[in-house]
Amino acid sequence: MLITVSILTVIVLVLAGYIIFLQVQFRSINRQIEKRLKNKTRQPLTLELINRDLNRLTANINRCLKAEENLRLDGIREEQRFKELIANLSHDLRTPLTAIKGYQQLIAGKELSDDQRHKLGIAQKHANELGALIEHFFEYSYYINLEPQPRLERINLTNLVTECLAASIEVFEAKELMVHMVEHAPVFAWADKEMATRMIQNLVRNCAMHSAGDVEVRLGSAQHAFILFRNRVKNAAELEPERLFERFYTADRAKGRSTGLGLAIVKLLADQLGGGASASLQDGFLEISVQLQREPEREQSLKKIESVDPE
Repeated sequence: MLITVSILTVIVLVLAGYIIFLQVQFRSINRQIEKRLKNKTRQPLTLELINRDLNRLTANINRCLKAEENLRLDGIREEQRFKELIANLSHDLRTPLTAIKGYQQLIAGKELSDDQRHKLGIAQKHANELGALIEHFFEYSYYINLEPQPRLERINLTNLVTECLAASIEVFEAKELMVHMVEHAPVFAWADKEMATRMIQNLVRNCAMHSAGDVEVRLGSAQHAFILFRNRVKNAAELEPERLFERFYTADRAKGRSTGLGLAIVKLLADQLGGGASASLQDGFLEISVQLQREPEREQSLKKIESVDPE
């Protein structure tokens, strides 16, 4: 009886030790996976245990991680090829368009009948629209390929928005749209002035092109400085706000003449400036908001230190 108990005790101790060792190995696998996720390493998982099932499990996990890594690298390469394609297209399309506009100008200088001049005007209008699309391609390819270093400075966002709206007053009048800018204390942001101007111009252009009613512009600051454009839109049911910042997305592909790059550029620039962009749709009104940094963290920290009474 004593021998049986001793044998059982030994077996229990061995099994307990084996279970503890298994737990140690599982913790090791978890740590290795967490390390891969945190440090973005590609080191395969290792196991210090002679167990066929666990070794097979580890091997399968490594194969899945390898396949995921290959997919990620393929995605990066495909994205790079896409960027190069946009850059090449925008460059190659400029040359024939310049020739087209040149011949149109030559024709316009000659004696034409009213019908011919009317048709020439239509051709010039479409050529100008094509030129605007190509410029969007070129601008987008510039920002995604070169990734310019922003020259950050403290800018008066309220003045900048007012200037951009004033410069577009003829466009709004042609569309018979009124712009209501909500009065607010001056809002300042820490941003690149040229990039911020481009974002605001694209937001204004988007409103002028797609608004089905008056436009409301609001600025404010809390944790971030923000610009908000609000306007009624046609066919709101067909609009997908979460996709508005996707490149080449247009709500109505049959009628839309937009490349869908205007808001994509807004999102791209906002991200490069350390901010963000969002869109929402409610009761037929579309709201597009852009957030920018109020000021760099270092200056905020210095102001907090200066505000503390040394005594």
